[in-house]
Amino acid sequence: MKTAVIVTTYNRPDALGAVLAGFEAQTDQNFELVVADDGSTSETAAVIHDYQRRSKGSVRHVWQEDRGFRAAAIRNRAIAATTADYMIFTDGDCIPSRQFVQAHKHLAEPGYFLGANRVLLSAGCTQRVLREQLPVHQWSWAQWAQAWAGRDINRLVPLLALPDSVFRKWAPNRWEGMKTCNLSVWRSDLLRVNGLDESYEGWGLEDSDLVIRLLRIGVKHKSARYAAPVFHLWHQEQARNRLEENRTRLDQVLRTQDAEAVVGLSRYLMEAR
Repeated sequence: MKTAVIVTTYNRPDALGAVLAGFEAQTDQNFELVVADDGSTSETAAVIHDYQRRSKGSVRHVWQEDRGFRAAAIRNRAIAATTADYMIFTDGDCIPSRQFVQAHKHLAEPGYFLGANRVLLSAGCTQRVLREQLPVHQWSWAQWAQAWAGRDINRLVPLLALPDSVFRKWAPNRWEGMKTCNLSVWRSDLLRVNGLDESYEGWGLEDSDLVIRLLRIGVKHKSARYAAPVFHLWHQEQARNRLEENRTRLDQVLRTQDAEAVVGLSRYLMEAR
């Protein structure tokens, strides 16, 4: 199974460097890395170039012009840039646990997408991690317990490791709470729904829209919680000036049975031909 990890980023090179260090330490190195760059400056390109030089695997940098928050568009461009069978989505401020790729690949199953969770780091902890280049992806359970006791992280339970079992399919129609910071999908299913819908601009709900449309074509939710956590670096909240508009759009989708993105992946696939 050819696998691509798609990492979305925008002008946060220090965080991206920590995330790339996490992928450099993965227990399973058999994946292609695609950095989906929503218009960052040359400082981010330099971080990616440095990683490309030392990486033994395939690393792509897919960039689009900075015209505001367009996460759906850059993810579609990244999907079109790879021929991988399976796509693992995450963000450039989410450091992967060492088993992140291995767990997503192990739990992958035809007819399902995977949704997993994250552990939130405090502002102070985030500053220390970035300033001192702390390898949190390699921390032991005792170190995480100490971080939780010091209120440096919000939760400890997601770091439990549980095997594949029937509980992972207990909520097959769940879409609430699914986020592209920790989500994986078969390429063939993304093609059927025309990828993410670029009608969503600005922060919010484009990932919910994608999951709802996957459910419409019969692709079910399988939980990857307690297997593939990511460690989310603190940042100030994104501007949410388009959230109400996006919420109205999502409400319209919920009232229909539409499965294909209005403005989606197909435009980039045609460009690539």
